[in-house]
Amino acid sequence: MFNPSDEKPREGPSIFAVVSVLLFVVVIGYLGWIFWSREQRDQAFMQRAAAEAAQRRSQDQQTFQGMGGNRFAILDFYANPGVISRGDRADLCYSVSNAKSVTLDPPAGAVWPSFDRCVNVSPSKTTTYMLTISDAQGSTQSSRVTVEVR
Repeated sequence: MFNPSDEKPREGPSIFAVVSVLLFVVVIGYLGWIFWSREQRDQAFMQRAAAEAAQRRSQDQQTFQGMGGNRFAILDFYANPGVISRGDRADLCYSVSNAKSVTLDPPAGAVWPSFDRCVNVSPSKTTTYMLTISDAQGSTQSSRVTVEVR
């Protein structure tokens, strides 16, 4: 028969305790690896985002400077073509920077501050057009272009 007093108590850790501790260590190690790998991924993402933002800022600055930057100016004013036959049309194209208002004399359609705008003209004789811009402080600049009619 079974007599519990005949058994000797076990010495040392039980198998359950050893397996539990090992399993706990594995789980903690796995969780630590997950957090570490996510941190690495987030750091790589932040570095890529910062590099892309710096590149965008550089491109934006180049575009801003190409469009006249902070200067108040007529960047371009030309006729295309510069010589026409009576009854034909030409484009008067202009590009301005930091202008508050734009006027064209003689009037040839609606004009406004723009980096790239063209208006159609059909003069009956050779005509010189004057583009005038003004800024918020009241400063003005002008440029002339002639459309020759043959």
